[in-house]
Parts: sequence; structure tokens; C-alpha cells
Amino acid sequence: MAEDKIRILVAKPGLDGHDRGAKVVARALRDAGFEVIYSGLHQTPEEIVSTALQEDVDIVGLSILSGAHMTLIPKIREMLKEKGAGDITILGGGTIPDDEKEELLNMGAADAIFTPGTSTEDIVNWINENVKP
Repeated sequence: MAEDKIRILVAKPGLDGHDRGAKVVARALRDAGFEVIYSGLHQTPEEIVSTALQEDVDIVGLSILSGAHMTLIPKIREMLKEKGAGDITILGGGTIPDDEKEELLNMGAADAIFTPGTSTEDIVNWINENVKP
């Protein structure tokens, strides 16, 4: 019998052209035993939601450095809800000011936000404590 693994989509929405951090996080998540799909740069919210549904992921990790996090993260959450996948955990990452981090969490757009300086171990631990396949 196959072991259930947490499936994670790491995505870079919008025009942000820098993905080193997303790749580092994706590799750390893979090394921690999760199944990880990296969607690549310049993904639209529609493409991210479509991939999340096709891959039947448990988590969508959004890496955003462009400053568009207050638009893109809530939009992807809403689109997932509209497709009946509102139970998918959304993690945000990138340069997100503390007050906007709290706003995203309070509005329910994201389940956790990891900003620069967060260790990959902290991300892995959060997932293991909060998400079941």
C-alpha cells in the first residue's frame, strides 16, 4: 500500500522574475519527504489553480516578491473556493510587511506566511504540524 504523502505546489504568480528562494524551498520540502511540483515563473492565478486541481495538491505555496501579494493571494484563495477546493492550504512567502502578513492571515487568504529569514526547517515543521494528506 502506497504511503500518503503531502503534495505541494510551489508557484510564482505574476511578473516576478526571481525564483531562487522558491527553488530552495521546493528542494527543502522535497528533501523533507513531501511530493513537490514547481510550476515555474510568471504563472497566472488561473494557471496556478488549474495546476493545483490537476495535481490534487494539499498545499499551494506562493512565492511573491513583486509586492502584489495583497491581490494575488486572496484571488487564488477565492478561485480555489469557487472550484470546490477551498480546503487546500495556502502558504505565502516573500517580502511581505508584517502588517500585511497579519491582514492576509486575518482575512483567511493564507494559512501561513513565511518571510525572509524563515528557515526551511520552520516551514517543514509548520506543514507537519498543520497539514495532513
